[in-house]
Amino acid sequence: MQPHPAIIFLGGLVVIIVGAEVLLRGATRMAAMLNIQPILIGLTVVAIGTSMPELAVGITAAYEGKGPLSVGNIAGGNLFILLFVLGLSALYRPLPLRLQSIKFDVPVMIATSLMLIAMAWDGVLSRTEGAILVGASIAYFTTLVRLSRRESARMKLEFAQEYSPSALKTRPSPRQWAWKGLLLAGGIALTIIGANLLVAGAVDIATSFGVSDAVIGLTIVAFGTNAPELTTTLVATLKDDRDVAIGNLIGSSITNILVILGLICLAAPGGIEVSSDVLRIDLPLAALVALVCLPVFRSDQKVTRREGAFFVAAYIAYLSSLLLLRT
Repeated sequence: MQPHPAIIFLGGLVVIIVGAEVLLRGATRMAAMLNIQPILIGLTVVAIGTSMPELAVGITAAYEGKGPLSVGNIAGGNLFILLFVLGLSALYRPLPLRLQSIKFDVPVMIATSLMLIAMAWDGVLSRTEGAILVGASIAYFTTLVRLSRRESARMKLEFAQEYSPSALKTRPSPRQWAWKGLLLAGGIALTIIGANLLVAGAVDIATSFGVSDAVIGLTIVAFGTNAPELTTTLVATLKDDRDVAIGNLIGSSITNILVILGLICLAAPGGIEVSSDVLRIDLPLAALVALVCLPVFRSDQKVTRREGAFFVAAYIAYLSSLLLLRT
């Protein structure tokens, strides 16, 4: 007897969250041994680690011929993390931003959102466009690492005190590297297994109600695959690791487009179809939110509680209109 789709979906969600936690723990500890600074961890290791569910879900959906779900998941995911997760974190505690993030990372986030709209304008994201996205991600991360080398000695000292001073003073043993690598591999495996379950359950549930693949991706799957971002950011905010929190959100929104969607396009033999609703409404809305972030972030170099409340309200309004008008 086959389990109910709701049980399959919830089981997949649990496995994804556990897998992301294992992956994140291994990646963060490995980064500490490499003496990577907190904001760089948030923008790269944590962002990529928490975005693994999107990659697994997107590739699974692409192979099953559900391309609109893949793109809807990316658009819905970026709206979720920039409006709801960021807003919720700022509601609890105002989030300060580094000048480098405002001058470099946020403009990159805006540029990637606009580039995605331009690429998707013909209704299909091809393998060539996927290769361009992945190439752009390499350029972004390379530049990010170079900029991080200019961090002050104070930031390096702060990192050493916050994370693992002993790891920075001593050379890690092969056994330590092997253990961290095993955590990474195990986390990736769990997220892929969980993604398969989540997609199968979500599609079965939504199909029974006549909901389109794009709306499934924008709502149920977007929330499920971004649960690691939500958990990671809230935990980082509670622990006052706000560099990691804000870096995770900005980095994830960039990673979702350049790395995740780029790799999904490369994995799909015939490219990925983009539904007309996602192209006309959700992708432009995601780009608009990225644009709005710039003046918000530049004002006092932080996201205030009032701005956080506005972001959360905007996401609730978007989700309500989505469910009322497109289901």
